[in-house]
Amino acid sequence: MNGHTNHTPCGGDPEAAIIALERRALERWNQGDPDGFLELTSGDVVYFDPALGRKLIGKKALGEYYGTVRGKIRIDTYRMIGPVVRLSPGAAVLAYDYEALRDGQVFRMHCTEVYTAATSGGWEIIHTHWSFARQDD
Repeated sequence: MNGHTNHTPCGGDPEAAIIALERRALERWNQGDPDGFLELTSGDVVYFDPALGRKLIGKKALGEYYGTVRGKIRIDTYRMIGPVVRLSPGAAVLAYDYEALRDGQVFRMHCTEVYTAATSGGWEIIHTHWSFARQDD
């Protein structure tokens, strides 16, 4: 590998690799560092987040948004619940439920990521969609 963390080892399981990439990025996010996701993101990403009034288009716009939350997020513990990866030639869709505990409060979200096979041989995110989950489930 060339120092990037978005590669599937030769002969590796792409589904497990994508879930591992997402977990590493989440672990950084939960400590206030959004760069784990930014490093995985393609230049023409489309990003939906219910905290925003509009979708973001492009890595530059996403990086600007992440700059506003950098260092402000602190999650005590989290769970990636039921991650599922669906593979298609050159692409993969990852869907999971995210449960986080912060300051004694639990919150839940749904996440869908679309990964594409990067020219470097790894994976990059081309679409992210976060949505609120019902809190009573």
